[in-house]
Amino acid sequence: MTTPMIIALAITILMIILIMRDKLPFGVPPLIACLLLVVTGVVDIKVAFGGFANSTIMMLAAFMAIIAALQKTSFITTFKTAIFNMAKKGGFKAYTLLVVVVMLGTSLFGMGSTAYYVLVIGLLSALPENKALAPSKVLMPAGFAANHPLAPFNTALQYGITIAVLEAAGAATNVNLVEFSIVNLILSLSFLAWSLLAYKILPEHPISTTGEYSDNLAEEHKTQLTKKQELVTYSSFVLAVIGMVAQSYIGDAGYAITGLAVLPIFLAGVLNFTEIRNAISAPIILMSAGVIGVADALGSTGLTEMVGKSVADMLGSNINPFLLVFTFCILTSLLATLTGSTIGTVYVFAPLAIATCLQLGFNPTAAATAIVISGWCGHFLPVDGMPALIMGTGKYTMIEFWKFTIPQYFIRLLALTAGALILFPV
Repeated sequence: MTTPMIIALAITILMIILIMRDKLPFGVPPLIACLLLVVTGVVDIKVAFGGFANSTIMMLAAFMAIIAALQKTSFITTFKTAIFNMAKKGGFKAYTLLVVVVMLGTSLFGMGSTAYYVLVIGLLSALPENKALAPSKVLMPAGFAANHPLAPFNTALQYGITIAVLEAAGAATNVNLVEFSIVNLILSLSFLAWSLLAYKILPEHPISTTGEYSDNLAEEHKTQLTKKQELVTYSSFVLAVIGMVAQSYIGDAGYAITGLAVLPIFLAGVLNFTEIRNAISAPIILMSAGVIGVADALGSTGLTEMVGKSVADMLGSNINPFLLVFTFCILTSLLATLTGSTIGTVYVFAPLAIATCLQLGFNPTAAATAIVISGWCGHFLPVDGMPALIMGTGKYTMIEFWKFTIPQYFIRLLALTAGALILFPV
């Protein structure tokens, strides 16, 4: 290993430790790493902070503003009301509808939206006790459903990261957004299938001291937006999605369309400038842009290629692509859950897997797609935000929790790996 490789590796390890310790604000560790890479002379400042000029990061930033606007619409009130009304009916049909409705809501907010899963779990924890459908029976599957879009047209975050890691590893390729979304759909359908099969094994016990259902819920949470403002918000969301889809055909201009979609929201007064500024500079944007610079630095020193070649040599030339992708998905999802840093873990393992695929002569698109998405597919250990909140709110024992989450874990990763390889053959 050369001196730049050693320095870049040490800085990357420091970044990971800082992320894992969670003592600094989210997004700060990658910025520190970028500065250290420049100070130590590993890369120049343009490379270290190149992530902030990355087209996918620009698109993600704009989309964060649109999501912030969506949260002000009457959709949220309608969603809350629908959940309470369905839960009152009880039975397997109501259980299925609850899971499906949450998955449809996820389609708008995107996989891994903290605000959305906190909202969903909070609503489910307030469900009145019902002999026909105990809240404890529905909270766990519906809670995890907040991570599985049934209509995955809002895959901006995962899609952007996939493009970024491919570019950072020197394997820039055109990843079709529709095909990428279908991989997400396969994952979501596998989750839905398991949730339906698991209905009879889910526990029934009290979880809430709240027993009253408010018939005035819609009035209590009425949106402050006018009908015109809501129409503008929904239209901007559609325009942003069109821009992301068009990117596969018209290049960066598609991402620019997503940025322009924020303008009507501002002009209509849905969001003021301060709200838009806060959205586009959200910690998730700082984290994503920062780690791109670190990944670029690892690639420019030759470390990523060296590791890829070493792993390829260790696996041999006859390794099955399915086994290769599945193994990296397990590693990524497991460490993302243990560290609580999904994006940080993805940006470490995805370039290594891509480099390994290139050394073996495989098309790395399937590996990049599956590994990025797998970062949001751990959850069998209650040490990360979503699983910890679900287990604590639902008052589940570890055995009750594992009976649902361990089969869910392997079923989803198997489906994810298969879906990625089908849509993006190696």
